[in-house]
Amino acid sequence: MTPVSDIAATEKRVHVGQGDHYVTSDPNVVLTTVLGSCVALCLRDPVAGVGGMNHFLLPEGGADGTAASRRYGAYAMEVLINDVLKAGGRRDRLEAKLFGGGRMFDSLSDVGAANAAFAERFLADEGIPVVGGSLGGFGGRRVHYWPVSGRARQRAVIDAAAIPPPSVPKPQVVAGDVELF
Repeated sequence: MTPVSDIAATEKRVHVGQGDHYVTSDPNVVLTTVLGSCVALCLRDPVAGVGGMNHFLLPEGGADGTAASRRYGAYAMEVLINDVLKAGGRRDRLEAKLFGGGRMFDSLSDVGAANAAFAERFLADEGIPVVGGSLGGFGGRRVHYWPVSGRARQRAVIDAAAIPPPSVPKPQVVAGDVELF
């Protein structure tokens, strides 16, 4: 068994930022990203030993290949799938994990929920099974993904101010009861 310190020394971290994607077959690569309302698709072919990650900001928009179109899910999903296939993956063996889609602000529109719904619908339409992940909730998350093994890890990144206070039910007063405060 390889000591943990040796594993950490050989591990290559690649950060996937907003609008980016990365594909690899290197077993030492771990892809990282930080998500709020954005969504990351972690995709791999377990037989070919190739996979990758994308990070998109909004569900749909222009897909003309410009830098601006990279922030949209429709474009980001197609590019990642096509690059995994070009690297030796097969469509019928692809498996996905989805992360992100958090509610970052208590406002009328929930961009995170729209991103999550888009990603799930897109993969269902493509016939790619979602085998894990974590979508929704409040606040952000840091994700680490090892595309060759399929291992994924997340850690919550929570802004306490963004979480609504828990609703505490008020005690019901029944005739004869005493309310203490």
